[in-house]
Amino acid sequence: MGIRVLKSGLLTTIQDTGRHGYRRQGIIVSGAMDSLALRIGNMLVGNNEDEAAIECSVLGPSLYFEESTLIAITGGDLSASVDGRPLATWRPVLVQKGATLSFGKPNSGCRAYVCISGGLNLPKILSSRSTYLKARIGGWQGRALQVGDCLPFRSTAGPTLQGGNWSLHHGIYPDITTETVRVTEGPEYSLFRTESLSVFTSRRFQISSLADRMGYRMWGEKLLLNRHTDMLSEAVAFGTIQVPPDGDPIILMADHQTTGGYPRIAQVITADQSILAQKQSGQFILFKMVSLAEAHAALKDTEGKLRQLRQTLSFKFGGL
Repeated sequence: MGIRVLKSGLLTTIQDTGRHGYRRQGIIVSGAMDSLALRIGNMLVGNNEDEAAIECSVLGPSLYFEESTLIAITGGDLSASVDGRPLATWRPVLVQKGATLSFGKPNSGCRAYVCISGGLNLPKILSSRSTYLKARIGGWQGRALQVGDCLPFRSTAGPTLQGGNWSLHHGIYPDITTETVRVTEGPEYSLFRTESLSVFTSRRFQISSLADRMGYRMWGEKLLLNRHTDMLSEAVAFGTIQVPPDGDPIILMADHQTTGGYPRIAQVITADQSILAQKQSGQFILFKMVSLAEAHAALKDTEGKLRQLRQTLSFKFGGL
């Protein structure tokens, strides 16, 4: 017993925190676009933070519950409802057998996560249940969910974690409506023209229609090098900002390749990856340069809040 897909949504996949340890073999990490939202959602239903969940993009699916279970929806506000009634997010909620979870228009952000107590009974491929669409591995048959798919639960949970009338403190998750995304200097930062470096942090860039789980191509003023430079392919990461010869930067996302051959002007800091992941085509980003020390401090602050949440939930619910 589990969840049956009634409507597939725009792009609905199974994702966890990623497939780590295989990049030297050319296997990408993949995983949730907004791993912070995923981790928090799993905490709320008593799972390990890296448990696989359902990632819903922009237009979410309709999901029929064949068994009562505890869920939490985190990330962007995609107007979640159960049988037509608005569903509380950022907290554990018991969904009854026979109910249908649906999504409407996005109010903020563009990706929501349905975390299920006990997880989904799906096999791990290379230590992860994440869907890698291009290689057709992981998740549900290596593809996006389709009408008629049935996702089995590993276990079902009762209402013991519902608690009372409470919600998360707003400071745990960043303000995803902001346009500002913090970055540090990339390895090839000094190769760019002075005027391009000024433009990079003073002008807004728009996410083009060429945006997916692999990367966001940006529109704005061209970013130009001092001179043409031949580069060997180098390691890249989630949030690496590469600039191809046409001058339009590309921000690499969860399904990014393992190496890249374009100059890396900057790197989005880990603490702001949720802001980035919740943007979609047509929206704007303003890059703010920070030091490596500031990036480390921001990540330490985020992880500190998660640790406090973990301790609070452990106390409130008798151990997670």
